[in-house]
Amino acid sequence: MSVSEQQANARTTGRLYGVGLGPGDPSLMTVRAVQVIAEADVVAYHSARHGRSIARSIAAGHLRPDHIEEALVYPVTTESTDHPGGYRGALDEFYESAAARLAAHLDAGRTVAVISEGDPLFYGSYQHMHKRLAHRYPTEVIPGVTSISAAAARLGKPLAEADEVLTILPGTLPEEELTARLAATDAAVVMKLGRTFPAVRRAMERSGRLPEACYVERATMPGERTDTLSSIDSDTVPYFSVAVVPSRIANPPEPTEDSTSLGEVVVVGTGPAGPLWLTPESRGALAAADDLVGYTTYLARVPSRPGQRRHASDNKVESERAELALDLARRGRRVAVVSGGDPGIFAMATAVLEVASSDPYRSVPVRVLPGVTAANAAAARAGAPLGHDYAVISLSDRLKPWEVIAERLRSAVAADLVLALYNPGSRSRTWQVAKARELLLEHRAPDTPVVLARDVGGPEESVRTVRLTDLDPSQVDMRTLLLIGSSQTQVVRREDGTDKDVVWTPRRYPEG
Repeated sequence: MSVSEQQANARTTGRLYGVGLGPGDPSLMTVRAVQVIAEADVVAYHSARHGRSIARSIAAGHLRPDHIEEALVYPVTTESTDHPGGYRGALDEFYESAAARLAAHLDAGRTVAVISEGDPLFYGSYQHMHKRLAHRYPTEVIPGVTSISAAAARLGKPLAEADEVLTILPGTLPEEELTARLAATDAAVVMKLGRTFPAVRRAMERSGRLPEACYVERATMPGERTDTLSSIDSDTVPYFSVAVVPSRIANPPEPTEDSTSLGEVVVVGTGPAGPLWLTPESRGALAAADDLVGYTTYLARVPSRPGQRRHASDNKVESERAELALDLARRGRRVAVVSGGDPGIFAMATAVLEVASSDPYRSVPVRVLPGVTAANAAAARAGAPLGHDYAVISLSDRLKPWEVIAERLRSAVAADLVLALYNPGSRSRTWQVAKARELLLEHRAPDTPVVLARDVGGPEESVRTVRLTDLDPSQVDMRTLLLIGSSQTQVVRREDGTDKDVVWTPRRYPEG
């Protein structure tokens, strides 16, 4: 509908309002909401088949005897239905019918106010009318105080502060999804409890958020109840309740330092660079830690949080870092050891477990959380060079003799494995790449593809493919990872406008 058509239509039709009534207390309705209801010809509200409408009860003091009331009664709520389109089909048919009823009033020139508890466009029933009518009639939405704001006010706990992320989740999500999202966020509100409460509680527990979680039932309404989530009996939870994990900055958990109880060490992989490849589980562990221990560069990737202690050190003191973390945990602290990539691949998990296997640290709980390793990140950028069997080898001879590295290279390349070469060079190690190329060319064709992936995921990312014979050691540093193709690895120039080489290794290996 054009602007001129809308203007002409506005002169002959009524006006549609979506009116937010707030969380339940009539005194929390906005002045504008009261004005719109007073001026409306028709007041519409949703209800279940029992006919009682919470929205109507909130607005009851502002309804006039001459108001035309339209009760939009759901054919189903949570029960099953024999509708041929199932539950969703029954609701879609209902929404179409309800919209048609309201359209008849609007076409007759009447002003229609669809009232909705909370905010009309936040999980509100009104939004289904809005989608069907707002493009046809002049429309205004009156925002309302949400149940989230009411719950935080009743708890007296801030939801989010500074750079914290607040995540709003429906309790109807699968439990695994709830667990992951709760672990990853700073603060959260879970809506739509009722029958979903047992799964929500398990998700809170599995994500480590249960000690922080609060419960609010019927905020600002008769029968209001607040408590810790862990103390709530699942049989008593209605639909109009929320679970709140408040701001960690404003409501920090009490740090523990009790020599009579053990804390925990969690070794966290941050991925190759930046937050995009940080898993929800790892993000949650970093947020929950009392202490962060790690190499300075990796600690810089983790946002600062009030109350957390940070213990940064050089990248060549892995054992000392592990011992520090375990000593802190022995004093009751929750410690996250921060590692790049995946902590179990040439990283901190081995160092921590090695120290933890000796006295006096055998009883300290240690967990290792996986992360995206550099080989997987580099392979994804290049295409799929690790699509078949491959070997991962570090070229660093700081912790093992070069003779061992050379023998492993010969064995892997003789087996025709794709190779992922970590730690290929540094300022103090300048000859290893040239020597490795020499060994590889004994068994690989000169045109074998080699992916040079530098700073993958970082601001200086560079991924390019060269022939093995053209591999220039001077172009390789500690931030570079090398992927050496097998005899089957292919390089294909894409014709999709990117003008890019894609490297991939077939999953099927030729017989014989």
